[in-house]
Amino acid sequence: MPNPTAAMLVIGDEILSGRTLDSNTNHLAKELTSHGIDLREVRVVSDEPAAIVGAVKALSEAFDHVFTSGGIGPTHDDITADCIAEAFGASIDVREDARALLAAHYERQGSELNEARLRMARIPDGATLIDNPVSVAPGFLVENVHVMAGVPSVFKAMVASVLPTLTGGAPLLSQTLRVDRGEGDIAGPLATLAQDYPELSIGSYPFQKDGKYGSNIVIRGQDITEIDAAIARLATEMGV
Repeated sequence: MPNPTAAMLVIGDEILSGRTLDSNTNHLAKELTSHGIDLREVRVVSDEPAAIVGAVKALSEAFDHVFTSGGIGPTHDDITADCIAEAFGASIDVREDARALLAAHYERQGSELNEARLRMARIPDGATLIDNPVSVAPGFLVENVHVMAGVPSVFKAMVASVLPTLTGGAPLLSQTLRVDRGEGDIAGPLATLAQDYPELSIGSYPFQKDGKYGSNIVIRGQDITEIDAAIARLATEMGV
């Protein structure tokens, strides 16, 4: 059986402008790979409702799981929750269980649960809350879309909450072989290797060091025996 598939939707003008470096995609990719879920697509969209709604609909229909990052905070430009509700035709309002979590949190801090903070308790109807042990304000799940915070520490905590609830397949394994030759010299043998091992993914990642060209050959798959055999054959052919 093939592994479940996933997509990630990164939301925010700050990512597209280059002001903020997106580390959440890298973290999610690693976690999904180890869990046996294949991340197939990543999109980055602006803080425009039509862009968010359209991307959510398309990705939700195309993949088993969708993970969003960003736009569920207390400010006026945090519009992800409203867009998710629109994408699935759901109403949205402050939900009591989410409000109670925030009220208890801010009471412990000696802070007020004001109107801005209460925005983080607005949850689409029918959603399941995603635990946030870092800053309490929950994420949520609507159908197959997991809606999570953009702050990396909170995003990581939410991923840790979500992954145990998902059924994965076989983890993707990999090995790397460094070859000190240019890609033009190794393209032929790599093409033949890929034909002989159709179940494996074989990628070439070139580099230049001290004026010399080389490439890191990464072989990925779910059968470690096949990976080992392909690496051994390539090492012999390349004289490594």
